[in-house]
Amino acid sequence: MFFPRLRRHAKWMFVFLAVALGGGFVLFGVGTQAGTGVGDLFRGGGSSGVPSISAAQKQTEQNPKDVAAWRALSTALQTNGQIDKAIEAQRQVVALAPKDGQALRELATLYLSQAGSKQQQAQLVQLKAAYATGSFPGGLTSPSGQSILDDTIAQTINAQASVALQTLVGAAQAASSAAVDAYKQLAALSPGDPNVQLELAQAAQQAGDTATAILAYEAFLKLAPDDPNAPIVKAQLKQLKQTSPASR
Repeated sequence: MFFPRLRRHAKWMFVFLAVALGGGFVLFGVGTQAGTGVGDLFRGGGSSGVPSISAAQKQTEQNPKDVAAWRALSTALQTNGQIDKAIEAQRQVVALAPKDGQALRELATLYLSQAGSKQQQAQLVQLKAAYATGSFPGGLTSPSGQSILDDTIAQTINAQASVALQTLVGAAQAASSAAVDAYKQLAALSPGDPNVQLELAQAAQQAGDTATAILAYEAFLKLAPDDPNAPIVKAQLKQLKQTSPASR
């Protein structure tokens, strides 16, 4: 659920929306093709003027405390679709400029992209295992509906898929939690900005951090009680409180 008020952060909130849709792939059965991320969005919008990765890397090596150099490296890596490495570069930007709100927002968005990518990879693992074992509709089954594949092979495939799935899901959860932490830092820098609280709430909700999502939505309503989106936020808040274990 994304609101018009966030349009002032159009660039990064567009990426946030794309990531959220991708992140819902496993849970809701909808999403984008695997591999779509921040880098793809940057490439789609053109990358003229973006430094090469090697040039940006050289700049950071020559001056490890150069914020602009790390920012350039992060952008170059994003443009190339190397989100994991871009996160590491962006973390350096935040470490060197901890009060840079835009840097924190960008870091949070990169984590969300990473989480979406891991979730999509997890679904692919599920689909491949289903096809291989004949448990997917139209798979290797006999007319009676029984799997033609040897049970031992099927068990091995399922076991391997389970390990891979757990690893990917764990990585997605870690990335989602890291995004929430970045938004919390941003909220601490801008406690009076309702947009930040809304972004934090949405990131926390996607990460399954209901308690943080509730607090952030409540903070948004206190800061912007007359906002046109307030009724929607109130409805979302009511739903979260009903499903929160603490409210039972």
